[in-house]
Amino acid sequence: MKKFWIKKGLMMGVFIIAGLFIFSAIVMGLWNAILPAVLGVRAISFIQAMGILLLSKILFGGFHGKGCRGGNGGGMWNQKMKEKWNAMTPDERDKFKSEWRHRCGSRWKMNQGNTVESTNVKPE
Repeated sequence: MKKFWIKKGLMMGVFIIAGLFIFSAIVMGLWNAILPAVLGVRAISFIQAMGILLLSKILFGGFHGKGCRGGNGGGMWNQKMKEKWNAMTPDERDKFKSEWRHRCGSRWKMNQGNTVESTNVKPE
């Protein structure tokens, strides 16, 4: 059983390293094909592309994993919000909506069709 986990760990390591090299090659290729002609910047090496890829992951993507969110993309928050919404009285729902209209202004009007109430399957 221990050999299985060692093999699995080694294969994951190989896939991660291969993915890093592939994505770095893609970043380098796109950078060198597009940006020197468009912006007049210099071409970059493979190591620089790897650095740019890592930097962009840190700045824009983060290293989420399953960490504190549980890896479900906010599903737990959505479930709790639906439970709270279903437990509210109609007056509390109206108060909640008016508070968010006040907070969000015109954005509320654009997203009004996507409220929690419209996601309920059973109409009351």
